[in-house]
Amino acid sequence: MGVFRFKRFDVVNERSAMKVNTDGVLLGAAMTILSTDRTMLDVGTGTGTIALMAAQRLSSVILSEVKNLRIDAIDIDEASASEAAANFTDSPWSAALKAHHLPLEEFADSTDSRYDLIFSNPPYFEDSLTAPDERKSTARHTSDGLSYRDIFEFAKDRLSENGRVSLVLPADQEAALTRYARMCGLHLFRILRIRTVPRKAPSRMIAEFSRIRCAEPVQELLTIQDEGKYTQEYLSLTGDFYLFA
Repeated sequence: MGVFRFKRFDVVNERSAMKVNTDGVLLGAAMTILSTDRTMLDVGTGTGTIALMAAQRLSSVILSEVKNLRIDAIDIDEASASEAAANFTDSPWSAALKAHHLPLEEFADSTDSRYDLIFSNPPYFEDSLTAPDERKSTARHTSDGLSYRDIFEFAKDRLSENGRVSLVLPADQEAALTRYARMCGLHLFRILRIRTVPRKAPSRMIAEFSRIRCAEPVQELLTIQDEGKYTQEYLSLTGDFYLFA
């Protein structure tokens, strides 16, 4: 059985269309979480890793059992939703986590909930060749299903007053992403650009949005490796989760 072990929880990593990956872990570790957050939505949850990280981080922030916390996690792929549900059940935060086998459109019709945080590691290979495996293709390609546009359309009506949207995407989508967010009444307040090594340009970004217009978004840069070793900033960011950090 494929199991990915984190410091405070394990993730069965066999049946989900997309496995535990660096993008998801970085989003889970870096996205803004406030001590007042109580409702969260993970769109395209896969194995449920990011939702589990969010639950761990919030419990660490308030240093006690989180009361009235609810994290909904949805996935269009039935095997992924089932695997996430099993991972939630086996975690310390099972009471707060619930997996749903639904596309975002159907989930929107099934609930009136508002969310303090909506997060996603959505598909982004819009122009690349479709992967041979149909399930993995759906998880990777926006043309087959979910896109950040769908998430913003949902978020404009379902964010709480101080709610936020946090996404991890390729760095070259920044202009299109922020432009569409503004069309939905959401504004960039923080962006973390991620590069693998110092000599390369950022390949990923974690972009965060809220209803509040920000004069100047916080801009940060993360380098994952330098001279063949993980950087101290990367180890510090992921240190509460990875066993090696």
